[in-house]
Amino acid sequence: VTGANKGVGHGIVERLIKCLTPPSDWHVYLTGESPFTELLYIISARNVSLGHEAVDEFVKRGLPVKFHQLDITDQKSRDKLADYVKSNYPDGINILINNAGIAYKTDSNAPFGEQAQVTLATNYFATLEMCNTFLPLMAKNSRLVNVSSIMSVVTLKKLGDELYEKFVKPMTIEQLNDLMHDFIRRAASGDLASAGWPQMAYGVSKLGLTKATFILAEQLKDDPRRILINATNS
Repeated sequence: VTGANKGVGHGIVERLIKCLTPPSDWHVYLTGESPFTELLYIISARNVSLGHEAVDEFVKRGLPVKFHQLDITDQKSRDKLADYVKSNYPDGINILINNAGIAYKTDSNAPFGEQAQVTLATNYFATLEMCNTFLPLMAKNSRLVNVSSIMSVVTLKKLGDELYEKFVKPMTIEQLNDLMHDFIRRAASGDLASAGWPQMAYGVSKLGLTKATFILAEQLKDDPRRILINATNS
């Protein structure tokens, strides 16, 4: 679970621990006849101290978890976690929840072009790279969940007609990446409206993530590992 030291990610960790059994095995993996036969369960966070604090809180409540530092926007950090997974769980992981993300406050003084670049770099591009890095490491009958937002639906409805048609029809990841880069460029130049984009950096990032999830699921529909890939609104 990425970004799990606080907020939604913290809640996801707690819910998983309470729902899956046996609780004494969830912090690393469990073996047996369950479909979750090699369950890697790691809290990841960019801030190491906050990550350890989150783990300590769970352990005090009798909910064992492990921590691994991760900055999803850093390729070296992603690779380090991937190497850890390869070394310790050669049969793969069963659950990956991409929750880490960023949202500017509504009263932020940061230029909108900057907000667009930073928000999409984290919520869309870095999360997509997490998928690309870890999908090869997923086990049979595993599950990948991208935490999106209801704002993706709101944003879709605010797109111009031509742009809306692009998002509701099939496209490739490359085409989607081009659209996300177009939004960033136009946000910097102040030319969003002419192309049908709303001034909603967070919403666009989550719309992109949701669309990317559909594309990835389609790409892997015939994968013999039968990986279930979906996006969920937080």
